[in-house]
Amino acid sequence: MLKGSIVALITPFHEDGSVNFEKLGELLEWHIANSTDGILVLGTTGESTTMTHEEDDAVVEYTMKVVNHRVPVIAGSGSNDTKTMLYKSRKYADMGVDALLAITPYYNKANEEGMIRHFTTVADQVSAPLILYNVPGRTGCSLSVSAVERLSKHPNIIGIKEASGNISYAVSISRFLSDDFVMFSGNDDMVIPILSLGGSGVISVFANTNPKECHDMVAKWFDGDQAGALEIQQKYLDYIHALFCEVNPIPVKEALNQMGKGVGGYRLPLYEMAEKNKQHLIDEMKKAGVL
Repeated sequence: MLKGSIVALITPFHEDGSVNFEKLGELLEWHIANSTDGILVLGTTGESTTMTHEEDDAVVEYTMKVVNHRVPVIAGSGSNDTKTMLYKSRKYADMGVDALLAITPYYNKANEEGMIRHFTTVADQVSAPLILYNVPGRTGCSLSVSAVERLSKHPNIIGIKEASGNISYAVSISRFLSDDFVMFSGNDDMVIPILSLGGSGVISVFANTNPKECHDMVAKWFDGDQAGALEIQQKYLDYIHALFCEVNPIPVKEALNQMGKGVGGYRLPLYEMAEKNKQHLIDEMKKAGVL
């Protein structure tokens, strides 16, 4: 089973907006050297919504080649069209990814039975296991507690990235956790609370800039040093909040560029940070020792 700090990796771009594969390779090697426990590509943080299917395929293929089984690789294969999600999931499974991240159907949403079938249609037909992705702030819809209960019993659905920010909801679905169905925090400011409910780690934006610290936070928890894990959470909390002062991944890419990583800009409709917010981010980076 997947466990620990899984980075929701940004996608670096050249000045012309094309994918910078050389930089992607550098980032992958940096994460592996700094104890990142797993790599997620094509998530929200990876700007997959503005990439073509061909670019998506190339990023997964390149990532698999560079990582070469040193850590697990997860590919975001979600769509609000179940047929498209199935197509992408099959392709990435054939490339050998360790798991797939499948989001709830944004914009068109779904009733409960449609939501269940959205995921089970894919889970029934792919070799790679699915991780559900619940992020209502992005999608405008949420998996109900009863839907999670039903989906947790599917043999090819192995977990959920819980990013609602609602601790009561997280407590409710924690009742369904088992050796076969795990929960990851999808909010960097709630890692310790999710771990305390039986969570298996975090799928993290923060880990883009602080892979070792994010790994250590989760590792300390599982090693029995809860106080040490909480200390890391609290030390970086204001910086983590600054990473979300504008829509993700705008601040985290800016943070990486401030660190000299040279990951490039964004694809519209994402755009550069407002100067006031950029300065706030830089100030918090300095306070936290990131810069």
